[in-house]
Amino acid sequence: MSELKTVDEILNYAIQMEQDAVDLYTDLAGKVTSEATKKTFLEYANEERGHKAKLERVKGGKKLIDAEQKIQDLKISDYTNDVVLGDTPSYQDVLLFAIKQEKQAYRLYMDLAAATGDAGLKETMIGLANEEAKHKLRFEIEYDDHVLVEN
Repeated sequence: MSELKTVDEILNYAIQMEQDAVDLYTDLAGKVTSEATKKTFLEYANEERGHKAKLERVKGGKKLIDAEQKIQDLKISDYTNDVVLGDTPSYQDVLLFAIKQEKQAYRLYMDLAAATGDAGLKETMIGLANEEAKHKLRFEIEYDDHVLVEN
């Protein structure tokens, strides 16, 4: 990522990362057995499509995303091991994997914000980072409510 110097390079990279997230959540939806969980992952895929579309509009010259306040972090991913998903992952593994993916997406956008001198793009990247932090928080709450209670 250190080679990203122009606004277009940063936006192209972020757009590709959003497409990767769409693909990931669509794939996860196909691996779970619960219809409710499948629906949740497909909803996340759609949200990531929305992020991609926003970035494409920003690339076209529009400013669409404002930075928001800091989002709560339950820090569940700070105390768990990395998860490799097989063909039939457990619900716990899927949630942990998703939490870590959202944490990485948050860090990506904060790094991209730091990499640009363009104030508008910086604010957009921080806004997207906050959206990813919200996703992470939703997965953490689900994990806290349904996995930690059982353990």
